[in-house]
Amino acid sequence: MTDDSAPTDPHTIKVSQLRVVVEAADFDEAVALYRDVLGLPEEASFEGDGDARVMILEAGRATLEISNPAQVAMIDEVEVGRPVSPRIRLAFEVDDAAAAAEALAGAGADLIAPPTLTPWNSLNARLHTTADLQITLFEELGDRETGPQG
Repeated sequence: MTDDSAPTDPHTIKVSQLRVVVEAADFDEAVALYRDVLGLPEEASFEGDGDARVMILEAGRATLEISNPAQVAMIDEVEVGRPVSPRIRLAFEVDDAAAAAEALAGAGADLIAPPTLTPWNSLNARLHTTADLQITLFEELGDRETGPQG
């Protein structure tokens, strides 16, 4: 959304950041996967009492994709060939979906489906990560009619 298309109602809330908060039982393993393998830069980290730890990782531009059940089922069919999506799944745009999927699998993520060409001309891989999240890695392949990216 550009500033030109921003809501004009003075009562509309302006959101400046989307932050997804994930509880990871093995904090160090999750940090190693997302920061060190996937390459999300560390923005900040904090420690508190009782071994409380948090790390905020930069993930580029954030969007919130809201899909109805039929859309989720269609994307699962295209990417995986069967229903597998939880209610919340993260999707990361990467330069090379095959290499990224291989690196994450090598770091402990479970490959659900290898990179697959989608009808909207992206290469999408599906994995289950050590932070107990299902993710899609997607690589945009070029000029083609855009469609659902998830």
